[in-house]
Amino acid sequence: MAHEHIDPEQPETPAPESPAAGETVERDLSELLSAVESERDEYLELARRTQADFDNYRKRVARESAEAESRGRSDLVQRLLPVVDNLERALAAAQPMDRDHAANHIAEGIRLVFEELSGVLRGAGVESYEPTGEQFDPDWHEAMMTRPGEAGQVLEVLEKGYRLNGQVLRPARVIVGAAEE
Repeated sequence: MAHEHIDPEQPETPAPESPAAGETVERDLSELLSAVESERDEYLELARRTQADFDNYRKRVARESAEAESRGRSDLVQRLLPVVDNLERALAAAQPMDRDHAANHIAEGIRLVFEELSGVLRGAGVESYEPTGEQFDPDWHEAMMTRPGEAGQVLEVLEKGYRLNGQVLRPARVIVGAAEE
């Protein structure tokens, strides 16, 4: 009897597979591939949603930051407006003293401070308005009193109004005409 010599280094050759076993392996591979593709699609969709969420978050933070800056700027300007008013009053009071040389220097100093502050406010988007002769508008004007004149017309401005980027910071305080009875 001849002994068959088995070489431990050489792998055993598998028995030839039946056609049904090949179909099973192919079906298993197809199912595995389908599952991997489905998982890939889920991860891609998750990445897209995460990207969209992040974009929305970034936009919201930028918008909230801009709104906070605008509110802070508006608050600061509203606190500065009385200072501007007082500088204007001081300048108006100092002007008639043209005879006195020292008073001219004080008036000039006040004028320079006023112009610098006004320039800073303009640069920040603040504009003043004096509606003399315009039709009274409660959104832009605050009626302090009435006097005989053309009904509904602003006759005199007691205190200028101020806007920041088109929004009223302080309405102009005015005297409005009223029809005579």
